Amino acid sequence: MLSRWRAALGPRTVLLAEPQSFCAGVERAIEIVEIALARFPHPVYMRKQIVHNTHVVRDLASRGAVFVDELDEVPEGATVVFSAHGVAPAVRQDAEKRGLNVIDATCPLVSKVHAEVRRYAMRGDRVYLIGHAGHEESDGTLGEAPGRTVLVQTAEDVRLLPDSDAPAAYVMQTTLGADEAETVVDALEQRFPGIRGPASDDICYATTNRQNAVRAVAADADLLLVVGSANSSNSLRLVERSAAAGTRALLVEDIGEVPLADLAGVRTVGVTAGASAAPALVDEIVANLQALGPVDTRTVRVAHETIRFGLPSGLSSLPARASAAETGQAER
Repeated sequence: MLSRWRAALGPRTVLLAEPQSFCAGVERAIEIVEIALARFPHPVYMRKQIVHNTHVVRDLASRGAVFVDELDEVPEGATVVFSAHGVAPAVRQDAEKRGLNVIDATCPLVSKVHAEVRRYAMRGDRVYLIGHAGHEESDGTLGEAPGRTVLVQTAEDVRLLPDSDAPAAYVMQTTLGADEAETVVDALEQRFPGIRGPASDDICYATTNRQNAVRAVAADADLLLVVGSANSSNSLRLVERSAAAGTRALLVEDIGEVPLADLAGVRTVGVTAGASAAPALVDEIVANLQALGPVDTRTVRVAHETIRFGLPSGLSSLPARASAAETGQAER
């Protein structure tokens, strides 16, 4: 252990990718849960993880949130929050039948994709969803028109699709890598000439910004640390983006998962965080790197984010709230 510590010592440059950490949809979802916890009897139930981050989930659970996989685990009449990833109409119908008090934290950008699927399906299109199998967002989107929507993950999936005379359209999971999505779109356009797509890119602005920032940092870094959870699609895409640029990347939950051995000989470290990871986790990593030697911290910014999403109808912000997003208490 002492030898690993000694090998990791030394001066280094830290390149902070910007934008990074919480996006507007995640901040909105966390605020919605905080409001629900303040206003409704406990426990307040969450269907699935409100966002894909272990620290956020752990903090909200400590304050009275109960996370469940399906609605049959929620007592009739209780309050339940739908996650930022969205749900299928069948889930909403089930909640209504059970008399649940539903608060919807679906990201508005995910809701946009759901609306696109409904519009295409009503026109009689066969809809191709470019996404990842088993991801909660894809499951919810497929549920909007299950008889007319097909999931495709790769260009090879497109080549294996059966022929169809129906007009075709496509939508995308919001947390995809831009390059992987473009490859599948190209395959769909070749297979189904005239296929229709969304008027604006479905991939979330925050996902794109964080990927572009990683590309800029990876060009000069020996190692990239990506703060995020293993089930966070947007965080995984950041690791992939760095690898595509030729820079090794590690996905870590927090400073406790940064191996000393991987810092040996590394003089330039890039640091970023997925859209569901708190800024305090990045601050903690930088502070600990400073304990290993002098650090020259530089910010590499590719965009400024000013987007904010309003709360669902009937909810208003808590006065003078001090959330985990602001204080970083859950991340220490």
